[in-house]
Amino acid sequence: MVPGVRYAPVIRPGRLPVIELPDTEVAEPDRAAEAGRFRAAATAVTERLRARADRATGAAAEVLGATATLAQDRAWLGAADKRIAAGAPAVRAVSEAVDQFIDMFTKMGGLMAERVTDLRDIRDRVVAELSGYPEPGVPLPELPSILCATDLAPADTAGLDPELVVGLATTLGGPTSHTAIIARQLGIPCVVAVSGLDDIEAGRMVLLDGTAGTVTADPDPSEAATAVDAARRSAATARNWHGPGATGDGHAVAIMANVADGAAARAARETPAEGIGLFRTELCFLNRDTEPTVAEQAAIYGEVLDAFSGAKVVIRTLDAGSDKPLKFAGHPPEEANPALGVRGIRIAEANPGLLEHQLDAIADAAENTRSAPWVMAPMIATPDEAKRFAAQVRSRGLTPGVMVEVPAAALLAEQILDHVDFLSIGTNDLAQYTMAADRMSAELAALTDPWQPAVLALVGTAARAGAAADKPVGVCGEAAADPLLACVLVGLGVTSLSAAAAAIPSVGAKLATVTVQQCREAARAVLATAGPAEARAAALGILT
Repeated sequence: MVPGVRYAPVIRPGRLPVIELPDTEVAEPDRAAEAGRFRAAATAVTERLRARADRATGAAAEVLGATATLAQDRAWLGAADKRIAAGAPAVRAVSEAVDQFIDMFTKMGGLMAERVTDLRDIRDRVVAELSGYPEPGVPLPELPSILCATDLAPADTAGLDPELVVGLATTLGGPTSHTAIIARQLGIPCVVAVSGLDDIEAGRMVLLDGTAGTVTADPDPSEAATAVDAARRSAATARNWHGPGATGDGHAVAIMANVADGAAARAARETPAEGIGLFRTELCFLNRDTEPTVAEQAAIYGEVLDAFSGAKVVIRTLDAGSDKPLKFAGHPPEEANPALGVRGIRIAEANPGLLEHQLDAIADAAENTRSAPWVMAPMIATPDEAKRFAAQVRSRGLTPGVMVEVPAAALLAEQILDHVDFLSIGTNDLAQYTMAADRMSAELAALTDPWQPAVLALVGTAARAGAAADKPVGVCGEAAADPLLACVLVGLGVTSLSAAAAAIPSVGAKLATVTVQQCREAARAVLATAGPAEARAAALGILT
């Protein structure tokens, strides 16, 4: 969910018309031309996706880049080519090939299952190109509207105009889905996994409350107006907050930004962000057939360091694998369970040069910009992994830390902190692995809610270990962007919060209205609850 309240008419995305798949066969002399027609359509779709990625920044650029890569994936393209070579018309070959991979990804589960929406989107775009139809997607409304859909592809979400699409609601998706992450970056209130949403027709008025996670059809207009006015006053207060981060009684909490490139860092610099708490470095590795050189990487990292010259910048090393495979890293084509497979720091085991080169590039960027970035590794599960990583980082004069995404890392945080200087908790994956629930599953969205007491108990465990070692412990997952939950995290002992730039003012403004003692009381109350709804209610009772 992305906080905010909006009252507006519903619009729905345009869909590809129902196309009858031809049951005739293509004559053998015409099959080469049909294959060429298919490849041209797939290339056209890929180029449009890449163009959108180039125009986007941050998480949107990363997601669109990954989708463009998927559009040119040799596996499904080859499956379609094989069908065309056997006589299938291109439209039927595309549909059957993509359906084959949708079925495969669905059975694999985990992060691979989240690519099903992307595959369907690519299929529809290629079929439209082949059939001469307009590319399916979101219509441009004439007045501010709330976009409701069963699901939204990243290409559609990233291209939205926040002045015209003022709210988002989907039937599918979880709280850390691509839709929610991009909506947060754009500052659009969003609710996912909404039961009964498909029954609300275009044109009906709805009240969307991203804070409460509700969508109400045909509400009383005066009550809706009151709710929107209250939300506007709260937003105005947030806009007037200029930092630095602290509770109302002066307990300091650094509030920083999550970015993926220099453009996003420069945009974050226009907010009260005190630094970069998460610099995702995957963007320069995606959509490439070869590993970027040390010089190429250093130039990209230098842009972010320049944008926050003199401020704290935390760089996460490559978090690829699973739903973000690298063509040059030798990933197995079909891992049995990729979310539990070779991803994050584990890629370095088979490709040690990747990590060595990246750390060299970070060190070069630091020297060139006269900066002192902190560097952390994703998917650390054992103290020994942390020790090996820390040695590599320190050998380059940099400050080492690790991500806490695996429950084992939270439980062994005290031992891990013997080797590194800080921890950063990624609540998106921590929730997924703690609750054994795919974070993209609408059916399991309640389990992957960051308000789950079990997840917050692990956050508290890591934070206590940090306090005992006198080392900082931050949160850089989506939980840090929820103003109410941010207060609870502070109460658990978290020392910094890092979120999408658009969320920073509301988080800072909320924190300034409460005392650190209230935050601690709310944390104790939340940990005593049995579920996310009860936890949120307990926090509301103390923090409002």
